[in-house]
Amino acid sequence: MTKIFGDPSEFVDDSVAGFVDLYSRFVQPVPHGVIRSTATPEGKVAVIAGGGSGHYPAFAGYVGPGLADAAVCGNVFASPSTRWVYDVAKAANRGGGVVLGFGNYAGDILNFGLAAERLRAEGIPAELLVVTDDVASEGQGANGQRRGIAGDVVAFKIAGAAAEAGYGFDDVVRVARHANDVTRSMGIAFAGCTLPGESEPLFTVTPGNMAIGLGIHGEPGISEEPIGTPQEIADLLVDKVLGGKPEGTPDGGKVAVLVNGLGSTKYEELFLLYGPIAKRLREAGYEVVAPQVGELVTSLDMAGCSLTVTWLDEELETLWTAPAQCPALSVGPTIETTPAPTYVVPEDEVADYTGTPAEAQEAGQKIAGLIEAVRDVLKDAEAELGRIDAIAGDGDHGTGMVNGSVAAAQAARTAADAGAGAAATLSAAGGAWADRAGGTSGVIWGVLLHAFADKLGDEGKPSAQQVAEGATASVEAVMRLAGARVGNKTMLDSQVPFAQTLAERVGAGDDLKTAFTTAAQAATAAAEATKDLRPQIGRARPLAERSLGHPDAGAVSLALVTRTIADKL
Repeated sequence: MTKIFGDPSEFVDDSVAGFVDLYSRFVQPVPHGVIRSTATPEGKVAVIAGGGSGHYPAFAGYVGPGLADAAVCGNVFASPSTRWVYDVAKAANRGGGVVLGFGNYAGDILNFGLAAERLRAEGIPAELLVVTDDVASEGQGANGQRRGIAGDVVAFKIAGAAAEAGYGFDDVVRVARHANDVTRSMGIAFAGCTLPGESEPLFTVTPGNMAIGLGIHGEPGISEEPIGTPQEIADLLVDKVLGGKPEGTPDGGKVAVLVNGLGSTKYEELFLLYGPIAKRLREAGYEVVAPQVGELVTSLDMAGCSLTVTWLDEELETLWTAPAQCPALSVGPTIETTPAPTYVVPEDEVADYTGTPAEAQEAGQKIAGLIEAVRDVLKDAEAELGRIDAIAGDGDHGTGMVNGSVAAAQAARTAADAGAGAAATLSAAGGAWADRAGGTSGVIWGVLLHAFADKLGDEGKPSAQQVAEGATASVEAVMRLAGARVGNKTMLDSQVPFAQTLAERVGAGDDLKTAFTTAAQAATAAAEATKDLRPQIGRARPLAERSLGHPDAGAVSLALVTRTIADKL
């Protein structure tokens, strides 16, 4: 259990503040992340590592000379928002372009991808380094690829060393992606992890057993078997990793090896396990180069470990063994550094709603009140939404929805009180929701609310037809962004029936409250029906069978939001 915390919603901010104070010789704070506190030359490629928090040393622990230039720190087990990624990347950019590195998860793909698009639109070269090393999730992660686990360390180290050596942008991207392509990992767990403020772990392992192929966000393993001897555990991990050997790599040669502790497994146990792992690899004809053993990519207080192997060619070996100094890793001789200037946070522009008609301002106030009601209901439902999500996922959906709705309600109230109309108020809420919630649901709800807002206008009170058009536009926006369809076991399974029913009832002449209530009922029934579906995308996909008999958390939360609004109209 995670025992030391104040307000669980401030867990990440509080821990990052202490981390920055402790390691100020390496890092300095920026909003929602850290950048180097040591100077880097103009024109250098910036390597940005990031993802959800709860994995220390990943990701902030790898910021320093020879490795990453910055880290984006999302909420626990949740992708940082597009805005967070963009802001940290802008702070780290030195004119040579930015490489955005992260593990292969749906929320990270969306948020880092959108941030890269925004950077490119401003003339900053930006590419993604998507880590896909987990052999247990072959074909089951985002985009049909493996998940990213401890292979992050290798990919980021190679990218950072290349950038430090003066590689150009295209070559940093090339060699980093090549490192990922020849890296494979496999993990086991003896006990699950517990989110700050929660009393129960995200998953449990039968006493005396170990879970095989777990995820680092508390996703359960794909199977269980009795805990073996150190030799048996080593054999299992080595067999799984070598069984997933990348195409085109030799049977033998030089390899980088990581034996990674997941949070509660002691270093002595990891040292003990490394012995038979190294022996097995050497017997198979491999030479182990600069191995790393310890906590490298953790999962809060999870008990367990993973093995990572990277097949090295001459270039990768040179970069893997190149000097690096950061809070969590020191390789080779000390790199001479000078202090960097203290980062100054740019001021946000203040919106001006002068001239908004009185009727439109009343609509803005109504929107703000509705979002405040949604916030209150989601707070009450947080634990249940997290429980549903944890069945085959990482259990963070309730927390993400609360974080998003709290920020959205505050932004909506601020906008409405400043004179915003319905569209501007809802758009402000969407931006705040995406920024604060992070993760997949955060960016999706942000896009959903923005698309909805675009149909409402700021000229007066929105009509029932405008509201129906907003619901339809929000469906189209989510489909474009997420690539999901009805039947994939996502929020769309309740969102689409809601939008269709709302349009039908408004078209039939129902008033807004009646039509919205009927549509909310359709969304609720559709959300319940997702219990019979298997997830086709997202973190639950590798454990699709476990989700049968349980509804989708995203569909349930969307239905809850629609019912809340219907009650308050």
